Amino acid sequence: MAAPFACADSTSIDTVVVTATRMPQRAADLIAQTTVIHAEEIARSGAGSVADLLQRQGGIEIARNGSAGASTSVFLRGANSNQVVVLLDGVRIGSSTSGAASWNAIPLEAIDRIEVVYGPLGTLYGADAIGGVIQIFTRKGDAGLAATAAAGAGSDATRQASAHLSGGGHAVRYAFGAGHEESDGFPATKPGAFGYNPDDDGYRRSSAHGRVAVALAPGHEAGVQFLHSRLRAQYDSGAGSFDTHNRQDLNTASVFMTNAVLPNWRSSVQLARSEDKLGSFTSAAASGASRIDTRQDELSWQNTITLGADMLQLLYGHRKEEVEASATRALGRERSTNSYAAAYALRRERHLVDISARQDRSGYGSKNTGAAGYGYHFGGGLRATASIGTSFRAPTFNELYYPGYGVESNRPERGRNAELGLRYDSRAIQFDATWFRNRLTDMIVTTAPCPDNRGGRTGSCAYNVASATLEGVTLSGATRLGALRLRGSLDWQDPHDNGTSKRLARRSDRHASFGADYTAGALEGGAELVLSGARFDDAANLRRLGGYGLLNLYATWRIDPELSLLARVNNAGDKDYELARNYGTGGRSWFAGLRYRLR
Repeated sequence: MAAPFACADSTSIDTVVVTATRMPQRAADLIAQTTVIHAEEIARSGAGSVADLLQRQGGIEIARNGSAGASTSVFLRGANSNQVVVLLDGVRIGSSTSGAASWNAIPLEAIDRIEVVYGPLGTLYGADAIGGVIQIFTRKGDAGLAATAAAGAGSDATRQASAHLSGGGHAVRYAFGAGHEESDGFPATKPGAFGYNPDDDGYRRSSAHGRVAVALAPGHEAGVQFLHSRLRAQYDSGAGSFDTHNRQDLNTASVFMTNAVLPNWRSSVQLARSEDKLGSFTSAAASGASRIDTRQDELSWQNTITLGADMLQLLYGHRKEEVEASATRALGRERSTNSYAAAYALRRERHLVDISARQDRSGYGSKNTGAAGYGYHFGGGLRATASIGTSFRAPTFNELYYPGYGVESNRPERGRNAELGLRYDSRAIQFDATWFRNRLTDMIVTTAPCPDNRGGRTGSCAYNVASATLEGVTLSGATRLGALRLRGSLDWQDPHDNGTSKRLARRSDRHASFGADYTAGALEGGAELVLSGARFDDAANLRRLGGYGLLNLYATWRIDPELSLLARVNNAGDKDYELARNYGTGGRSWFAGLRYRLR
């Protein structure tokens, strides 16, 4: 039996989305552009990493310094990786020194679904939600007992294995899983690159996750959940016999409770901690190891009050960030942010209205953000939307405190976004068209010489001297013709520096993704094509990265209702391309695996 039709690039009207409004809502009732990648899509794709999976979605580009275990950036609508909020089961993850999430440490095998919401969501999620929000949901337990196990191997001596167990009843539900992946990889850098070493640079990643929820009474639930992932990834640091590598730990843990205070009033509280720990080992000597650890503690309290067809939300949040760094004590700082927000969603027959406002108070001052959106259902599955919103990005600890580079007077970056959307969904055919324009001011960039020359500073530093515009159009659609599923997305964008008119680094002016799946009895096959135009590796647009096209092929054979075989060929055309200047990418590769599911 084929998997249910669930297209990642064009979310069905019946899909329930949480991230766009912080409450479960039908996609048909959302104003924001949203993509949902379901469990079936993840299983069919056979993707090698979360970044590879995201690269196939509209409005998303990636850059990576080598194999799947290497440092990775995700650009959403042309926004920097540190201008995107990343959540793992509602817990914010990322480094307070770089400002970005550690995509290479997120285990794909733990994921149940991914929600991508495009555009500013500062009023709901606070700092850094300029380009959008990406929320990753791990697997959760349902009634009854379910178990899955998977194992596979492929090119570059890649090996994977994972197992999951979930179940429960009316009172208690649980889910636990663990996985391991390793690969010998390929050379991280190319000849002529700084630090080049011709050896292969592989990685190892082990992870475990779990969730337990207890129904205390009708309308009242409490629970705990956690995820731990440890990544060991090799990289090049010049010729030599020592195995230079990074060791990265990603940890999240939370305690949550939801309560039906009144029939129309639902309260939810979550206390959470996330850790991003990075150690770099460059020599056998103790002095060859450096460490940067980020810890974030969060308390969030959300009250949702239903007023007929409308919904009022009142939010309070407290977040404390702490950094410890062995290389420099100056980064050993902490800061706290207190947030207050309100949102109102009005639904009147064909009309959709969303209004929200928020204030964040932190060491960098108070920042106010607001958003308003309107949608209209014409009937027959056709809907139009329009929205405006403001956002900001908080300066990272590096940009504030790193010796010789940070400037403590740096202000938050600011964003002002406007967009228009048109959506058609007849169940058989889905189509989206979105135009957006996001103007960023007070952007923090590296300048030389530093405008702040206190203390005789003469080198480069981080400073609020730039502005940029992220503008573009995204088209996406999907359809099903009998056993054939088709999907596609096209992006035309112009992310540029307003002062120089140069395109922002590592972002193309056009990219696209197309996919097709066909089911014939127990066999399902598919192909996907990822296309990208040329990019530049630097802000001056002097180092050009050529465009590329990647063809991936995959097939699944359902041997019986419980057992299936997956085979995949990535980069079937053996395209030689770069995601970052002088860093290697994988050529043609294959992977095959077995998956057993008991339910």
